[in-house]
Amino acid sequence: MNKITIIGTGSVGATIGYTMMVTGLASEVVLVDINQEKALGEALDIKQGVPFCHPTNIYAGSYADAKGSNIVVITSGVARKANQSRLELAQVNVDILKSVADQVLKYAPDAVYVIVSNPVDILTYVFCKYTGIPENRVIGSGTILDTSRLRSRIAEYYSVNQKNVHAYVLGEHGDTAFVPWSTANISNVLVDDYRRISKCECTPKFSREEVEEYVRSSGAKIISRKGATFYAVSSSVTHLCKCILSGMDTALTVSTMLHGEYGIDDVCLSLINILGVHGVIEKVMLPLNDEEIIKLQKSADSLKDVIKNIKI
Repeated sequence: MNKITIIGTGSVGATIGYTMMVTGLASEVVLVDINQEKALGEALDIKQGVPFCHPTNIYAGSYADAKGSNIVVITSGVARKANQSRLELAQVNVDILKSVADQVLKYAPDAVYVIVSNPVDILTYVFCKYTGIPENRVIGSGTILDTSRLRSRIAEYYSVNQKNVHAYVLGEHGDTAFVPWSTANISNVLVDDYRRISKCECTPKFSREEVEEYVRSSGAKIISRKGATFYAVSSSVTHLCKCILSGMDTALTVSTMLHGEYGIDDVCLSLINILGVHGVIEKVMLPLNDEEIIKLQKSADSLKDVIKNIKI
């Protein structure tokens, strides 16, 4: 029996609930929102599709209904607008997060907390500092979506299965994120080498710069075209939760607190982390080159500049 509570039933929270029902991830899913009518409507809409999918008890509830949850997913906050950076959202969503934490921790003190709201790295840091719960149980969705975008774009260039692409986006979930190309590979062949040995005639030719821009700009493009992003992020968060519940110790690029890794301390950003049923088990220290370490440190400094200007 797995129980997951989702705080916030906007486009992302509701779609996560729907995706969890379709995939059969949890036997019980609770939707909580300050707008209770919205939560009731979303829960009813999702519930009426259950007979065609996996048996799931999905319902709208209060914070008290989070009791016994294995995972609490937090999506509440003000959404990002077109041409607005994630970091501009900081203080408003920090205050919302603290309000949520005050209420939900009373009922689910032992859950693994997955932070999805933006700016996700800042909010993950705030949740760690404000609540004081063990840091291994606080996980930001980080760059799992960026990594998915990266892999899908590389796979498009070479017409290969996305699952054969092993490449990552590290750092902030935002403008200073970067790709450590020195480790990026397709079926254990470095991407740069794959360009030379592949029989695929890439049109246009593979470009690191284009791929990085694709990853960086995808969210803003989607928001400008349809108003919000929610399908891919919901799939990625559901996958994150699946990895936690499976207990198979899975590697994902999620945002967690750093304590000296690559010379970085007291900030949350994305590295590869091994996740299990109790949250983060350990970090995987990729053999980054000097240029990549500098980019990671730059990303950390950018986040610290924001942290200095918010009230926790």
